[in-house]
Amino acid sequence: MTNQHPTIQERYDFVSTQHGGYWRHDFVDHNYLYNLYFPPEDFFTHITEKIHQLVLNYPVAQKDLADLLGDLIDQPPERLVVGNGAAELIKIIANMGRKLLVPVPSFNEYANAAPTGRVIEFALEFPSFQLDVDKFADEAIRCQAGLAVVVSPNNPTSLLVPKVELIRLLNKLADHDCMLIIDESFIDFVGNCDKESLATDLDKHQNLAIFKSMSKAYGICGIRIGYMLTANSDFAAQVRQRLHIWNINGFAEEFLRLAPQYRQEFSDSCNKVRADRDLFYDQLQTIPEMTVYRPDANYIFCRLPDHAASGPQITRALFVEHNIYVKHCQGKIMPDSDRYLRIASRTQAENRRLVLALRDTIDREGK
Repeated sequence: MTNQHPTIQERYDFVSTQHGGYWRHDFVDHNYLYNLYFPPEDFFTHITEKIHQLVLNYPVAQKDLADLLGDLIDQPPERLVVGNGAAELIKIIANMGRKLLVPVPSFNEYANAAPTGRVIEFALEFPSFQLDVDKFADEAIRCQAGLAVVVSPNNPTSLLVPKVELIRLLNKLADHDCMLIIDESFIDFVGNCDKESLATDLDKHQNLAIFKSMSKAYGICGIRIGYMLTANSDFAAQVRQRLHIWNINGFAEEFLRLAPQYRQEFSDSCNKVRADRDLFYDQLQTIPEMTVYRPDANYIFCRLPDHAASGPQITRALFVEHNIYVKHCQGKIMPDSDRYLRIASRTQAENRRLVLALRDTIDREGK
């Protein structure tokens, strides 16, 4: 910001146009979605000790990165493509010349990354926001989509599509030259995540690719690591050949080298996120007349009471009056988008403060 002494309103206007760098502006971030309890402090101590080597030297390239990541997630490296965040890989697949079918509302980057005219939007059931896999498959076949995307748990709704439904979808698309991209960026926050992930089913489905942003579950937004996982070697090769030779920096490489020694700490951190989120869900339900969707990820999707101000108005008031930033859903492709909020779960103390602030803001702004 060029203004050395901006007003709180000017701060909000500036922050609401940004896509990061929030830590520089001293507010409580209930917008971005990441694990607050990982990595452990020991990781930062190690990085600090190695800072000179990590800055001054070239990192390894794709083959070695796949070996490191494969060790962490127990997958053969030939099935992996490691990206500079999932966003790099999304950009690649969205520009491979295939029609792309995406449910809405969902994570906008898949549609935003594709060329004009290559995206087909599929509306989720309203007001449940559930995915009807039969209708979705029918639409993919009808429009001859080469790629279909399902984010599960979905963003912004925090709703999981059950694995059995996704397998049924894979089978329906198997003979129609359509790759199904399952984005599992938030799967670690699902209570029975090992049973719901499709990572163990790759051998059975050549039309399956799993995308994952490691920023969310591993809490490493600034390091930028994402990956694609698929048993379809041809599709993996097409994505891999579009990467730069050094697409991942030395800090990301070092994280992949160290992460396997923190498996227990990672599991414990996800358990804590789930416990905090579940308590947060119960607390949000105490706000009169607000619809709170039961979450599967580390954020909660809410419809504001009918008497309340709009999502954008509530979001601004929370920031101006309470120094708290949440995400409103105005602009998402869905009915009544300005009535919905997506609220990230943070610590229990911060979540309690958010509930009190939101209740107060709804009461005041709705009058």
